Amino acid sequence: MVKIAKENLSALFRMIAAKQELYLPVRIGGQANFAVWKEDAEVDLEVLKTVKSPKDAFFPQSENLYNCYREGKKIKIEPEALKDQDFVVFGMRACDIKGVEVLDKVFLAEPVDSFYAARRKHGTIVAMACHEPEETCFCKVFGVDCAEPVADVATWMIDGDLYWKAISEKGEALTKTVESLLTVTEEEKVEAEKAAIRGIVEKLPYSDLSLEGWNGDVLMEKFESPIWEELYKPCLACGTCTFVCPTCQCYDIKDYDTGHGIRRYRCWDSCMYSDFTMMAHGNNRTSQMQRFRQRFMHKLVYFPANNGGMYSCVGCGRCVEKCPSSLNIVKVIKAFQNQGGEN
Repeated sequence: MVKIAKENLSALFRMIAAKQELYLPVRIGGQANFAVWKEDAEVDLEVLKTVKSPKDAFFPQSENLYNCYREGKKIKIEPEALKDQDFVVFGMRACDIKGVEVLDKVFLAEPVDSFYAARRKHGTIVAMACHEPEETCFCKVFGVDCAEPVADVATWMIDGDLYWKAISEKGEALTKTVESLLTVTEEEKVEAEKAAIRGIVEKLPYSDLSLEGWNGDVLMEKFESPIWEELYKPCLACGTCTFVCPTCQCYDIKDYDTGHGIRRYRCWDSCMYSDFTMMAHGNNRTSQMQRFRQRFMHKLVYFPANNGGMYSCVGCGRCVEKCPSSLNIVKVIKAFQNQGGEN
């Protein structure tokens, strides 16, 4: 176990950024999100959850796929170059790392998404344990240990100092590039920190949320339940829950006229929108109830049915915090647990 003194954190960021791109929580306009580190960046490593998850680093909110333009009498297609520069995502929490594992199941399955695969190849994840989990957190329900995140490097912030543990080959390589800032230390403080974090988790209001009755074998039972007809009604179809979620992977593909050709790009989409998966004949889900049901059935039934029981929720609590109608996955699970009774 090694550590980096708090007065050397800026030097750490500078040293990493000298050789590769560095993404970490940065406060802009009063909100913290992952962004490229710069000398004048207001870094906030104490923020528990950024507004958006850092999945942006591997699955950008918008990315170009290729350009088309006329060359004489021919149409030329110019594919966008794949990511070929190494980068580090620093400060990811355990829930968001689990979210990347969910995305891996989608984008690295055949046929492999080459844009996503290139980013995963060149990206190194430095995880950070959650010093003080919040009331909206329920990662434990989905098997996530926020006291000991598993990534290329795991870190713990204790009394301002950063305790550092390389786990993978990528982590070892990154550690070598910053070894001049590292000092060897004992693990006692880290073990005490883990115990304290787990103690907090046990006291959180949603830590004992039960997933009994939710898995890939209850498709028709849950799909046909009358509970959805009442549960969805406060939904505004704003899509906030999908855009802050670390596991949502839906996207649309659009064309943009640049004036010199056509740029084809993809961007995040939401199953909560009425034009989602719109086809020539219309949309298969014509009501907001159907769209609302689709979101939670995918998280709790469809995805585990096709991915060895892995749920596509990681308990980060962002939807609990951000939904303007307080309609979130916790409320859905409890509603079915109580068979439509009071939550």
